[in-house]
Amino acid sequence: MEVRGLGEDLDELLRMVRRQGTPAEVLGWLGRRIGADAAWIGRTGAVEAATAGFPRKLAGALRDQVERLAGGRLAAATTQVGELEVHLEAFGAREPRPVLVTAGASALSREATALASQAGGLLDLLGRASEADHSARGYDKKARQLRFAVLTALLAGDVTMARRMTTGGVPPLLNAERVRVYVLHCPPADRDVLTRTYLDASGYHGAGLMVHCPAFKEHLICPVAEDAELGGRFHGEVLRRLVRENPAYALGVSGPHPLAATGEAYGEAVHALAVARNSPERLAAYRGRPSLVHLLPRRPALAWARAFLAPLHTVPKPTVDITRLAVTFPRSAVARLLHISRTTVVAHCRRAEEALGVDLGEVRTRATLDLALSLTALPSDLAETGWPVAPPLGELLRIAPATTWAETFLRPLRDTRHPSLHLTVEAWIDANTDAQRAAAHLGLSRNTVRAHLRAAERLLNRDLLSTGSGVHDLVHALLVTAAHRAHPAAESEHRARWSPADVAS
Repeated sequence: MEVRGLGEDLDELLRMVRRQGTPAEVLGWLGRRIGADAAWIGRTGAVEAATAGFPRKLAGALRDQVERLAGGRLAAATTQVGELEVHLEAFGAREPRPVLVTAGASALSREATALASQAGGLLDLLGRASEADHSARGYDKKARQLRFAVLTALLAGDVTMARRMTTGGVPPLLNAERVRVYVLHCPPADRDVLTRTYLDASGYHGAGLMVHCPAFKEHLICPVAEDAELGGRFHGEVLRRLVRENPAYALGVSGPHPLAATGEAYGEAVHALAVARNSPERLAAYRGRPSLVHLLPRRPALAWARAFLAPLHTVPKPTVDITRLAVTFPRSAVARLLHISRTTVVAHCRRAEEALGVDLGEVRTRATLDLALSLTALPSDLAETGWPVAPPLGELLRIAPATTWAETFLRPLRDTRHPSLHLTVEAWIDANTDAQRAAAHLGLSRNTVRAHLRAAERLLNRDLLSTGSGVHDLVHALLVTAAHRAHPAAESEHRARWSPADVAS
């Protein structure tokens, strides 16, 4: 069958390619133009696309010729199989090469052969473009995994491990002395756009990182070097500008911390984000107070924590690690974070519950466990120094620094401008953080309770509705003030028993 003018046919073929026509569509068009069936045999030797009438058994009969063409021993060949006139041509320089096969009742004309050759060349280019795109996506995926691994090491305080992961291309962030963490709340689909937009040639983000939070799909975690010479301020300004320009965005910003304390900075940024999401500016910096963990008398507190956690020595380490996360994050979020099933997370938590003899479904229990885990995680030169008898937690919480911390922490809720907030958060904790039960107890609607909690987040500078760490601070503050009211004169007794050297600075 004669084809039209070759130039006209090529123009039509190029228009099809620009419309992102598939190989099957290109072959279908070619078959109609040259009056023959066609097949595209890929680098693996399999037929990847063919016209509807192409005899599949023909590929098997042509195996030897295809192998010679794919291996570079021939550029093109013509043969006859039964009543079919077959033309084969290989494309590209990299072996094994793909092969275009045409089969018809008569041999192709010179014009038809030229058109088939042009179509095959375009199919080869499309294939290479697809391979390049696939490779680029694979690189992007691996780079994102590496960035997440680096962030994970930093959150665990292991800067050396983070540097080892990046041998040969250490990002500027890992040379920083101090770091500030930004947590950006944005639509999940925007995270990919942002990480690609600000990516540098090495696969990082200049003096910072932009990492998808696996636990919360709306969060982008951005540790940024605070050192001026590394250019971290630019990244901070970029994130602030994004919030100003996008009403759906919010940003929580930590204080500056040593690089090894990135985990603490992340916790601050999460709390600040809760405030930001409840403020008109949609941006907030952390203004929190020292943690209760740092105010308790170190040696007796460590003795209590070790005694409380002693039963966990009988369970596997993964159980302890997973439980540590599960007391702060929802179990579904922990499952996403660790790429395991929620059922597996539940099983590990149940094992820890059985060892400790507690119910982790109770918020006060989770807060107590979190306090114990946080105390044992503190770096201390007193690690080998024991304490004669582990005191009860109630005694630890009645010392003056703890009561001062708790009163200061809760003061914004007791302000006369917010008389109902303190009652709401107390009822919410008493209801095991069940807003519906708290609403029933208070005679309010569930929406009103949640509105009060959002207001409390802003005043306390703590996240109460996403993670557990802010809730645990609230539990401890309420417990401390309750203990102080019950035993108002107990502080002097404990101060006499515990010297200033026993209190963490």
